[in-house]
Amino acid sequence: MTSPPRTLDRPDLEKSGATSSKLAGLTARISLGKAVQAESANYFLLLGITLFMVVFGLVMVLSSSSVESHNDTDNFFARFWSQGAYALIGLPLMFLVSRLPSRFWKKTIWFFLAFACFLQLLVLFTPLGMEIGGNRNWLKVGSQTLQPSEAIKVALVVWLGVVLARKKDMLWQWKHVAVPIVPIGGGAILLVTLGGDLGTTMIMAAILLGALFFAGVRLRHLAVGTLAIGILAFLVAISSESRLGRIAALFGGSSAANPDVNWQIDNGFYALASGGVFGVGLGNSHSKWSWLPAADTDFIFAIIGEELGLIGAVVVLILFVLLAIVFLRIIHASTDPFARVTTAAIMVWLIGQAFVNIAVVLGVIPVLGVPLPLISAGGTAMISSMIAIGIVLSFARETGREARRERVANGSAE
Repeated sequence: MTSPPRTLDRPDLEKSGATSSKLAGLTARISLGKAVQAESANYFLLLGITLFMVVFGLVMVLSSSSVESHNDTDNFFARFWSQGAYALIGLPLMFLVSRLPSRFWKKTIWFFLAFACFLQLLVLFTPLGMEIGGNRNWLKVGSQTLQPSEAIKVALVVWLGVVLARKKDMLWQWKHVAVPIVPIGGGAILLVTLGGDLGTTMIMAAILLGALFFAGVRLRHLAVGTLAIGILAFLVAISSESRLGRIAALFGGSSAANPDVNWQIDNGFYALASGGVFGVGLGNSHSKWSWLPAADTDFIFAIIGEELGLIGAVVVLILFVLLAIVFLRIIHASTDPFARVTTAAIMVWLIGQAFVNIAVVLGVIPVLGVPLPLISAGGTAMISSMIAIGIVLSFARETGREARRERVANGSAE
């Protein structure tokens, strides 16, 4: 006789179910571990610094803009909610861009640069263009105002990376540096210059020179380019009574063409001086009560110094130093010339713009009207900066994957 087939009793079933649950949990932990390990340390460093600066910026925008917001709209939070909305748009865009491969930009960048320049042409030559503070640099679409120059910045840094990476073996010849850098890159900068925005023009010129430097262009060629840009910047500066007034105000002279500049510089000094070492306390600024123009944009660093004191100002400086260090780490880790040049151009943009903004508040250079990246109020500037950082995050991801492949290959070989 054959015995009946053996069946599992209840304890066996419970043991089997427990084993399956343990295996499922282990698999989930392994999957989560792989997901966490999928990004490099540079990726998380850059992401963490960026998110901290955005949150810090939102807090300072709320503090510095509350009085003016109430005066304009009878709502203390109007500008804060606007900036918060732009941050909520910028965050998913940053993460989306961080997932795009390098080949996407190499195939599409000419289109993006042409489209950004087209928007700037609308600003200059159509009724959609809007002039603020003597600069025609805004595009008004319905109730919203946009700055196409910020889109040009993003497109320009990527375009420079693509072109200079393709020409990497020919950059010792000046003609391969000049073409197409001068007509295309210089033309994009010229469109912004025609709008009268000298501050943005200088940042874009610095982007171009920085990209050429990190691409390995000869120093004598860079010296010639720097001299040419310096001469053009001087001619643009003296072509406007308003700009001449800003230069005069820097040296304590008269600024009849732009009387608010002296007022703005002096009250920026007062704000910094009154903050002392520890500040007057978050939200307790006196300068934001209609004493300091552009308190939440170009002169937000003065409010930081007043409310958070020297300690708060130093923290902001440290944040930008850390940002520069992470950019340099990503440049060093990457073997792709496109990624290296593009990351370098973005670093020059964000760190250089921060230097200009802080130097203006400290009275080192004339008032130029550029925001403090990721901190000042300004929707288009916020989104463009976060997209640029998203591009660098994508390079950090790709570099991390390459490093893991090498480790796996070396382990297999052993």
